[in-house]
Amino acid sequence: MFYQDDDFLAEANHRQDKQIKFSGVIYAHKLRISVGNCVRDLEIIAKTADAEELSDRVQYLPL
Repeated sequence: MFYQDDDFLAEANHRQDKQIKFSGVIYAHKLRISVGNCVRDLEIIAKTADAEELSDRVQYLPL
């Protein structure tokens, strides 16, 4: 899942700390990446990663 919400990022970090399974989060701060770069990075992730690689982790953008 892709989010720019800090609260969702905090929830993902909480789940990592407590070892609670989740599908994974791709996070980008609204002011630190342009829409074009965000789309480019999301496309790279979509083409190269599988669900198992993203599971239970937070991937920060930009790459």
